[in-house]
Amino acid sequence: MKAIFLTVAFILVLPAAAEQESLRAEFTGENRWILSNGVVRATFAFTSQSTFQFETLEDLRNGEVWRAANQSVSSPIRFATTEEAVDGFIPLRIVSQSVQRIEQGNGLRQNIVFEALEEHFRLRLSLEIYDQQPVIRYSTVIENLMAETQRIRLADMLSWNLAAPDREYRIMRVNQWTVLPPARNFEPHETLLPRTGAREYVYSGAGAPECGWLAIRNERNRGLFAGWEFDGRTEATIRHRGTQGRLQLSALVQNLNRQLHPGEEFRVPAGFLGVFDGDWDEAGYRTQRFVEKVLAKPIPGNSAFPYVVWDSWGYQTEINEEILLRNAEMAAKVGAELFIVDLGWARAIGDWREDPSKFPAGLRRVSDYVHSLGMKFGLHVAPAEAMAESPVVKEHPDWLATETYSYFGAQSLCLSHKPAQNWVVREMVRLIDTYNVDWLLQDGEHVVKQCSRRDHTHDPNDSNYSNAVEGLNAVLEQVQEQRPEALWENCANGGSMMTFNMVKHYVTSITNDASGARASRKAVYGATYPFPPRYTDRYMPEMPTDTYTTRSYMFGGPWIFMNRLADLTAEQEELAASEIRLYKSMRAHVARSKVFHLTPIPEYGQVDALAAHDPASDRTVVVVTRDDAPSPEFVLKPQGLEPGRTYRVWREDDRAIYAMTGEQLMTTGLEMTFRGDYVSEIVYIEPLL
Repeated sequence: MKAIFLTVAFILVLPAAAEQESLRAEFTGENRWILSNGVVRATFAFTSQSTFQFETLEDLRNGEVWRAANQSVSSPIRFATTEEAVDGFIPLRIVSQSVQRIEQGNGLRQNIVFEALEEHFRLRLSLEIYDQQPVIRYSTVIENLMAETQRIRLADMLSWNLAAPDREYRIMRVNQWTVLPPARNFEPHETLLPRTGAREYVYSGAGAPECGWLAIRNERNRGLFAGWEFDGRTEATIRHRGTQGRLQLSALVQNLNRQLHPGEEFRVPAGFLGVFDGDWDEAGYRTQRFVEKVLAKPIPGNSAFPYVVWDSWGYQTEINEEILLRNAEMAAKVGAELFIVDLGWARAIGDWREDPSKFPAGLRRVSDYVHSLGMKFGLHVAPAEAMAESPVVKEHPDWLATETYSYFGAQSLCLSHKPAQNWVVREMVRLIDTYNVDWLLQDGEHVVKQCSRRDHTHDPNDSNYSNAVEGLNAVLEQVQEQRPEALWENCANGGSMMTFNMVKHYVTSITNDASGARASRKAVYGATYPFPPRYTDRYMPEMPTDTYTTRSYMFGGPWIFMNRLADLTAEQEELAASEIRLYKSMRAHVARSKVFHLTPIPEYGQVDALAAHDPASDRTVVVVTRDDAPSPEFVLKPQGLEPGRTYRVWREDDRAIYAMTGEQLMTTGLEMTFRGDYVSEIVYIEPLL
C-alpha cells in the first residue's frame, strides 16, 4: 500500500492551571501525533511504510524518555483474527481524525480512524491524556468491513515494545484474595526480570490470582506502571530481552473467540501506561491519582465517605425484623452511617423478595426505620446466582450457565444471555424501589461466568469476554443508569475481582472477607499499591473490645462492623463510639493521601506501619501496630516530609507533643514504646506554622 502523508497540522489546546503547560493534542506536518500536558509527552508516528507506531513517552519532570525498541515496532494496535493479524507491521490508511474534550478528569481524546488490510477492517483508535496525570490511556474499536464473518482471536490491552538500555528491571504485582489453595491475601511481589527474555506472568480478572496492575522500575528508580480495564480473565506478560535491549509487554483477553459479523464492531478493553520516578509507593500513588480522577465511580458528594457501616453477617442468615431493628438502634447510637442487611433476607438466593417468616411486616419497615435514624439502607444481592427452588430457575432452567460455581449452593445465571440479563436488571431496579435501597452489596462466586450454551444469545465460544462486557458490565450499567442514586459495593466472594474496570462501576470493594484483624491489615497493605484507599473496605467480625482490634480496620475505605452490635456491653459501646469518631476524623485524609508502606507486610510477631501523607497539606497520619513483636520498642521513620521543615508530632494515646525536623523523622525516626503485646497506635505529623 502506498504511503499517505498528511501535511496539515491539527492542534487542540485546552487551558490548564496557572504556570502549567496546556493540554495539547497535535497532528504535525511531519505525520506525528503529539499529546502533552506538561507532565508527560507521548509521540506516535505514521511512517513511510504507512504503519502506525509508538515513538516516545517522555517524563517531562525528569527528562526520562521511554522509546520504542530499536529495529522493532511498537503500537497500541494489536489484534488478530483466525487468518490475519493487525499490529504495528500492517499498512494502514488514515480515514479521519478529531480531538474532543473529556469532562471527567479534564482530558483530551485524540481520535484516529484507519482502514487496514485492503479495507478489511476499520479501526477507531483513541489516545487520551489528562491534566497533570503522567499517563496515556488508549483503546481500539474494530469494525468488520468484509462481507464474511470474522473471528477475533487475539486482543492486546498492553501492546508495548520498549527500548531497555538498563541492565536491570524489577517488576511489582499484587495478589487478589482467595481462601482456596493456595490462599492469597494481596501479597505484593517484587521480581527481578531475567535478561534471558523469559516471561513473567500476571493473571488477573474475576477469580484470578492477581490484580490487573503491573509496575516496572529500572536501576535508576525510573519506572512505568500499567493497568488494563477488563473484569474477565487476562494473561499479562512482561519480558526483558537483555541482549536485544527490549522490554515487551502484553495483556491478552483469555479464550477470546469473538464472532464479528459484517458491519459489527468489537471494542478492545482500554489500557493505560504511566511513568513514575521513585519507589513502588510512588508507582502506586500515581496509579491511584489517575484512577480517582479519570476512571473511578464518583464518590457521594459529601465529606462523610468512606462510610462507617454495620452489616448483619454477624448473625449469618439467622436474621429477622426484631434483630435488625435492635441492631439499627445501636448502629445509629455508635455513629454508623450505613446499615446493610446481608444474605438471608430473601426467600432464596435468586428470589429477591423478603422472607415473610422473618419480615411479617415487610422489609420496607426495616428500611424506613433505618432511614428515620439518619442512616442509609443497604441490601446484599448476588445477581448472577439463583437456587434451584427459586422461581427464575424453575421457570427458566435454560438461563443457567454451563458452569456452576455453587455460591451457597446456588446455581449460576448467564448474564450475557439477554433474557436472563433483562430479568436481572428488572429485579435489581425493583428491589431498589421496593425497599428504598441506597447501597447494593453485590456478591457472588466467579461473577464473570463461564457459559458455552448454544441456545443463548451470546457466542458460545466467547464466554470470557461476553460474560464480562456484555454480561456483568451491561447489568451494572443499565441498573445504574436507571437508578443512579443507589451505590454499589464490589464483593466478588471477597476481593477477587480487583480490576481497573471494576472501579468504574463500584464506589468501593472488599479486600478480604471478614478474616480478622491481622488479615485485614495485610489486605489493605497490598491493595493500596494499585488501588486508592477507598477501594479497600474491611469487614470486622470481632466485637470492639480493644484498640488493637478497632484500629486494625481503620486505614482504608468504608469500615464495616460485621458483629452483633445489640450485644455490646456499655464499655464496648463507649469504645466503639470513640473509635468511630477517631476514624471519621482521619478518613478523608487517608482517602486523598499518598500511602507509604513503612514496614514489610503485616505478620505475627512484627510491628507494621502504614502511613497516609497528604502532599497538599504536608500532614501525615500513621497507623502503627504491634502484633506480639518480641520488643515493645520501635522506631517509626515516616517518609515524604520536607527535610528542612519542622513538624509537630504526637500520638493518639500519648498527648505529649514533639517538635522534629523532617530530616530527623525520616532518618533518625520517632522512638515508640508500646504498652502491651497487641497494640495499635495512631501517630500524627503536621508542619509547624
